[in-house]
Amino acid sequence: MNPPPPLAGSILETIGNTPLVELRRLSTRLGLTGRLLAKLEYFSPGASKKDRVALEIVRTAKADGSLAEGQAVVELTSGNTGTGLAIVCRALGHPFVAVMSRGNSVERARMMAALGAEVVLVDQAPGSLPGRVSGEDLARVDEVAGRVVADRGAFRARQFEREGSVLAHERHTGPELWEQSGGDLDAYVDCPGTSGSLTGVARALKARDPAIRVFAVEPGGAAVLAGHPPTDPGHRIQGAGYARSGADLPLFDPGLVDGYLTVGDEEAIGAARMLAEEEGIFAGFSTGAHLAAAIRLLGGEAEGASIAFLACDGGLKYLSTDLYP
Repeated sequence: MNPPPPLAGSILETIGNTPLVELRRLSTRLGLTGRLLAKLEYFSPGASKKDRVALEIVRTAKADGSLAEGQAVVELTSGNTGTGLAIVCRALGHPFVAVMSRGNSVERARMMAALGAEVVLVDQAPGSLPGRVSGEDLARVDEVAGRVVADRGAFRARQFEREGSVLAHERHTGPELWEQSGGDLDAYVDCPGTSGSLTGVARALKARDPAIRVFAVEPGGAAVLAGHPPTDPGHRIQGAGYARSGADLPLFDPGLVDGYLTVGDEEAIGAARMLAEEEGIFAGFSTGAHLAAAIRLLGGEAEGASIAFLACDGGLKYLSTDLYP
């Protein structure tokens, strides 16, 4: 067994440095050649990759003076960034208000509240389905978040715009992937929400090896980054694929993307369930989309390659959904 990590001075010191796991059982089951590498971001205290983003944004804002001592922080969130901000803000002495659509799973709201956040839930747009957050739903959340910021004189984290969303992954996640894999990487797949992890990890990996290919994974019916009109923006892959174009995603850098893939809801769900059953990795919808895309690549144009992806968050946040029967 590996030695335990050193004593941490606060919960913030446990963010990042997540394990990378080769999915050998799954590859054998599917008869694939090459490697599937999953970086388990749910090992961070808030159980998602967004803990890194929350810490980077808050620390940067405190350092440059845009966030004053004791000032409230507000953010639009599908739950993961909000959970990370709840942890970071409590540790650094800032009240936190999370504004979230009722279309996201209830576990996320409960977790943020348990961590000391104030949670404001926003009703979905007419015709929206529970468990599926559309671009219209997100616009409603954005409007409410703006009002809360004005009312509280708060700092807004703005994860869709602030460079900290990218830097967290460029400075940490990407270099960790490179080191843990021994530099043996051919491709990286990512399902963009804010695009922070896609852009940040891609920058870090391509700086070390420009030949590494990066694939943007989008939900079927919402592949707008690939240039297709949205036909089903109400997909089930929470926290990603909001049918926003590149112009509406300032952190998205198409120059880093070598290819685009689409994954349907049932394909993502099936992959997530297979990952749990075969490898003991209990993750969410977007992780299932990543795995499904990576499997397709290994079975086709990237046969024999070494492909990495993030297990973005844990499956416990989805027990109120039908992701796991």
